[in-house]
Amino acid sequence: MYIQHFGLAQYPFSLTPNTRYFLKLPSHQRAFDFIIEALRNGESFTKITGEVGTGKTMLCRKALNALAVLQDRYATAFVPNPFLNEEGIMHAVAEEFHLSFDPSASYYDLLKLITEELIRLSTEGKTAVLFIDEAQAMPEESLEAIRLLTTLESAANGPTPLQVILFGQPELDELLQRPALRELNRDLSVSFQLAALDSDGVEAYLNHRLIKAGYNGYSLFTQKAIDLIFQSSKGVPRLINILAHKSLMVAFGKGASSLTDIHVTLAIADTESAQPLRSQKKHLFSS
Repeated sequence: MYIQHFGLAQYPFSLTPNTRYFLKLPSHQRAFDFIIEALRNGESFTKITGEVGTGKTMLCRKALNALAVLQDRYATAFVPNPFLNEEGIMHAVAEEFHLSFDPSASYYDLLKLITEELIRLSTEGKTAVLFIDEAQAMPEESLEAIRLLTTLESAANGPTPLQVILFGQPELDELLQRPALRELNRDLSVSFQLAALDSDGVEAYLNHRLIKAGYNGYSLFTQKAIDLIFQSSKGVPRLINILAHKSLMVAFGKGASSLTDIHVTLAIADTESAQPLRSQKKHLFSS
């Protein structure tokens, strides 16, 4: 569409998480370092929360990739859609750890199978790490089932058998305060809240993704365009991607070689989640 027009090799603002585009801004780098440090310290549960679109899934994939090169120390599992009952979550965990089991296996059969695998890994000096995305959607009994897996004793002088990293929206905090999950909340001693980007972060984010997508030229977005994207997105990466992509389409359609606040304004008008700037857009169009 606009790739050749702007001298790009690929679309820079796709909504699909791609660790190639991970930007080491202070907030996201701190979150990544926080996860790695929690793993090193043997924390049973680590919680990462953030609003929709702040980059939790990207951060999760970045951490998974980091552990993938440490296969002699870690075995990883990733459950992206945990809205499952306790039997369903056990099926998902068993599959992620590549265990063979009868599809009709009961919760208790799977619990025994997973427990044996965790003990085996610990005996080999490995820690199993379970990443759960969108954890705010998990039923209480499923979270408790996962907690029980973390209570296993490690092999003599071995690593913690299972560590769990929960990624979720702020509703996860409310879920963990429920009486049924008081033991899990007690075990969860470390947490990190992922913040949105500030104005400088938005500018760095836009330029970083353009460069990674193959752009090699002068600043593509004018400062007014960047400021408007920051105001309308409130620094949320997913919304930045949406607005930047639409702005590029508008500029391409008009044959422009750079993106101005006019192009961004038109992109905002086509984006429902950018409602806060409706009154400003009307002013801009009428002027």
